[in-house]
Amino acid sequence: MKTEVVIVGAGPSGLATAACLSVLSIPYVVLEREACSASLWKLRTYDRVKLHLAKRFCELPHMPIPRNAPTFVPKNQFIQYLDAYVERFNINPVYSSHVELASYDEASKTWRVMARNALTDQVEEYRSRFLVVASGENSEGFIPDLPGLQTFSGKILHSSSYKSGRPYTSKKVLVVGSGNSGMEIAYDLAEHEARTSIVINSPLHVVTKEMIHMAMVMLGYLPVSVVDALVVLLSKLKYGDLSTYGIVRPSLGPMRLKAVTGRSSVIDVGTIEKIKTGEIEVVKGVTNIRGNEVEFEDGKSYHYDAIVFATGFRTNPGKWLQDADSFIGEEGYPRQKFPNHWKGRNDLYFVGFARSGLAGCSTDAQNAADDIARKRTTVSYSSQR
Repeated sequence: MKTEVVIVGAGPSGLATAACLSVLSIPYVVLEREACSASLWKLRTYDRVKLHLAKRFCELPHMPIPRNAPTFVPKNQFIQYLDAYVERFNINPVYSSHVELASYDEASKTWRVMARNALTDQVEEYRSRFLVVASGENSEGFIPDLPGLQTFSGKILHSSSYKSGRPYTSKKVLVVGSGNSGMEIAYDLAEHEARTSIVINSPLHVVTKEMIHMAMVMLGYLPVSVVDALVVLLSKLKYGDLSTYGIVRPSLGPMRLKAVTGRSSVIDVGTIEKIKTGEIEVVKGVTNIRGNEVEFEDGKSYHYDAIVFATGFRTNPGKWLQDADSFIGEEGYPRQKFPNHWKGRNDLYFVGFARSGLAGCSTDAQNAADDIARKRTTVSYSSQR
């Protein structure tokens, strides 16, 4: 099949790109490995999750989130928004289509994308001038190979498989990873009366969603250093010195840290209070696992019934994009650095790899679509001369 643009992925990044192309009347095909759009939100998020940022920073291009939606939109309402987005822009992804290879043909100046249909097991070929990689930053859950993990006799799961703390009532559960997912899952487990521990190894900022909302608005008017200083001050006033509980702040301020490393602040949902009361125990560095016993850096060891790994995700273009090493670095992100990360050579684009959340996805999608439109116009004009 021939088309102008092939988009790999029907998450928010792919949907945003498709909508931007639709507005510009540019034909495209979206290939999605799952049987639905926005599969991360629909299939791999826990029940209590909601947008951590205000809705104005999470809207996709050309369609605002409804005014009557709360400022911080719950999971189900955001899924409804995404489904309405698909309907409004008449986006029809080819579902259950697993891309196995995308290669560039220098002779014809086109991309050749080979995708296996999971329903028929047939390999289908797509040809396009432009290729948009929109498979996202959260393609595949990552579980580190901890010493002795294979001997653990309890349940092991990644945060993408975690739904609720209900099955873990009265059980001992270890959460590995202290980002937003790990901290919120620990809170959810404690709320369901699981005996919860969480591994916190790295320094982190703890803030409220209101602090981050304020910071993002203020960045339009004040230097990042001033905004960071204010956020840190507010955090200290609210939470006090958390080093007693094993939580220390990074040297960089929260907004600067996000810009430089991509690491987000932890938006507290009540976890800190449960750590202070002892309902959640902070532990340091897993050194070994024997059966259901987990040993830590301080020499202590505890028995657990389950381990939840909130240890992030990995990107997957390196598995199917030919000559991927020339486009993608060791961490799985484009070699081109922000703000030029979205554009590669040979009419290749990366959407949703800015480590800037949904706002970054939208900006990338608009940039890619506008650049594609400009290139098509240039070729058309040249052919008429």
